[in-house]
Amino acid sequence: MPLSIQPGTGAIPHTARNRPDSAYSPEAARFRYRGTVEFLLDAVEARVLGALIEKDLTTPEYYPLSLNALTNACNQKTNREPVTSYDDATVAAAIERLRTERLAAAVTGAGSRVEKYAHRLADYFNFSARELAVLALLLLRGPQTPGELRQRADRMHSFDDLEAVEATLNRLIERDPDPLVTRLPRAPGTKEVRYAHLFSGGVFPAESAPASAAAPDRVASLTAEVAALRQELAQLRQEFSDFRRQFES
Repeated sequence: MPLSIQPGTGAIPHTARNRPDSAYSPEAARFRYRGTVEFLLDAVEARVLGALIEKDLTTPEYYPLSLNALTNACNQKTNREPVTSYDDATVAAAIERLRTERLAAAVTGAGSRVEKYAHRLADYFNFSARELAVLALLLLRGPQTPGELRQRADRMHSFDDLEAVEATLNRLIERDPDPLVTRLPRAPGTKEVRYAHLFSGGVFPAESAPASAAAPDRVASLTAEVAALRQELAQLRQEFSDFRRQFES
């Protein structure tokens, strides 16, 4: 269906699903290719952007998305970490901020008055489909290992092997002038390295380390505290009982 851009929103966004991996020249974009990270996304904006990319790649027949469809995509119970319950107003505010940053656009189809939304990440950074697939997963599910990314990306882009995933991640890490992905320190007790996007700023070790590592010590400490409180309570009850008997005799 032919698309037209809303006034004041810039160029019509490219679709990403058939974008060749070799398409990296600035001429491939409809507007000036920036290549630098001049924005910082909050959690809602990251979820909205990730959902738009995912639907572009997996269900092109229903893309671009209406506000209602976009809200439902953000709040999916599967392939989302964490699961959210954003309302239309929250998603609408996020999409407006993304439009201001030229990361999204409002479009209308011929004969339709319903405003729909599309991402412009392929234009903004001149991405390939494989890069968009990886970034969509990182935006939607947080830090992940190459194995997780390969398995979960299948509907968006089929990677032949882990080396292909790692090559894509390295390309995003080494991107000039600004890296878009980072390799996280290996957490204690884990074997695989995880990766995170940098669209929301740096990732602190405390955010990336599994909470389970400190869980046993924490549980033991809480158990001891509860036992001590129960002992104090029993002692107070005995003292109160002794005190009350003085007046009953």
